[in-house]
Amino acid sequence: MGNYKEHPKYNIISIRVTDEEKAFFEKIKRHTRKNMTMIIREAMHLYYPYAELSANRPK
Repeated sequence: MGNYKEHPKYNIISIRVTDEEKAFFEKIKRHTRKNMTMIIREAMHLYYPYAELSANRPK
């Protein structure tokens, strides 16, 4: 039988990137030894405080 994950992830998000952006991701992967998914998850968590501040800023 297959392994069951405690918190499986069913949602898929895809993005289109330029050749330069893809090369940049590949460079990050080589330097960090992380996969693309982990890099993007970390980027989201790092960006969130900035997005939260921007949303609360008076216009």
